[in-house]
Amino acid sequence: MKINKICCMGAGYVGGPTMSVIAQKCPEIQVTVVDINEKRIAAWNNEDLSKLPVYEPGLDQVVGEARGRNLFFSTEVDKAIDEADMIFISVNTPTKTYGIGKGMAADLKYIELCARQIARVSTSDKIVVEKSTLPVRTAEALKRILENTGNGVNFDILSNPEFLAEGTAIEDLHNADRVLIGGDNDERGLKAKAALVEVYSQWLPKERILTTNVWSSELSKLTANAFLAQRVSSINALSELCEVTEADVNEVARAIGTDSRIGPKFLKASVGFGGSCFQKDILNLVYIAKSFGLDAVADYWEQVIIMNDHQKRRFAAKIVSTLFNTVSGKKITLLGWAFKKDTNDTRESAAIYVADYLLNEQAEITVYDPKVSQEQILADLDYLNTRSEEENRRLVKVVNDPKEACKDSHAIAIMTEWDEFKAYDWKAVYDKMFKPAFLFDGRALLDADKLEEIGFETYTIGRG
Repeated sequence: MKINKICCMGAGYVGGPTMSVIAQKCPEIQVTVVDINEKRIAAWNNEDLSKLPVYEPGLDQVVGEARGRNLFFSTEVDKAIDEADMIFISVNTPTKTYGIGKGMAADLKYIELCARQIARVSTSDKIVVEKSTLPVRTAEALKRILENTGNGVNFDILSNPEFLAEGTAIEDLHNADRVLIGGDNDERGLKAKAALVEVYSQWLPKERILTTNVWSSELSKLTANAFLAQRVSSINALSELCEVTEADVNEVARAIGTDSRIGPKFLKASVGFGGSCFQKDILNLVYIAKSFGLDAVADYWEQVIIMNDHQKRRFAAKIVSTLFNTVSGKKITLLGWAFKKDTNDTRESAAIYVADYLLNEQAEITVYDPKVSQEQILADLDYLNTRSEEENRRLVKVVNDPKEACKDSHAIAIMTEWDEFKAYDWKAVYDKMFKPAFLFDGRALLDADKLEEIGFETYTIGRG
């Protein structure tokens, strides 16, 4: 089957960049990204490519090359669905905040709404591709919804999970180490998988495109994120041990990372992992295991989350205890709010929870992040519902100048590993702070010895 037109439902962190690269690499395919959020679509269509709603290095060049040629962003959802040969579902699947599975299971209401809209609108056969991160056997539910429309249209369901790392998403798409495509192994299913393989093979070697059954594909996505998060929590657990034994977690990580069986990736100690996938996917895995009565399996994976939450709490508690057991009325500067550098994504960022802890201790928080807006930072705190929106706006100040952020501060906490923080004139920063001047490096980003020579009292994650 030759794919001529692709529709992607969802113009977020996955759908936007992925479809932009497909359009760039497959100029003969018309790619339309649709979303009911008019503001988001308007941002994708902004002539100023620096104002795209998603910040990823290199994304502006990709969009600039393909947009208007064969890449389109639209709110005309029904039209794009009906015209497409292949439809990607790339909408949000947040953790449920209500009912059965609250706090663990994925909320699939947006996925189901997409399926029902596809079923209602379609007048020709479609290949429907799960791009969102989904629980195992979601494809079965999609299939039942789509096949019971009674309009004679055939639907083939594929699972094509994304393995992008935010901050390097374009490079990950251009040079993926693997693309996973799951589907049925009957005649139609094999043809559908082959059609999607053909799209990716326009720029990737076919040996990197793996095909499986749909259930293996869905579970592989959850498992990959769970294994990566497990590594982060493992090194973070050791970081606390290093601090009390005067070891250095970076030296430990280097020593074990040179073991070819372990490798060096995801062994960087930090204040904790964030992002849209790790916590959500592990909780989903825990919920699935519990639903099958596999309590020992569920407990094992839940410990990864418990360790991550502990790391954030103890970092905030360290700030309080170091500042003479009180931060009430003190200005604490958070440098960085995004969950990692080179992205404006703040979902589950450690900064949100550290700020919330400090606000509970009546600190006055000032935040600087080069890519995250004041609107987003305040929305993140409001979402926790710990205090009123008015209190958040009174206690939290967001500034666009790092010098202003640090001036008259009692302490600075590095929350995101932005490269620009390494280039600051830290002597000038020190001179403008209250003394003693404290610096808490939650990313082990800066040279602690040099900071201490300047006069800072420093705390670095994982360093005794």
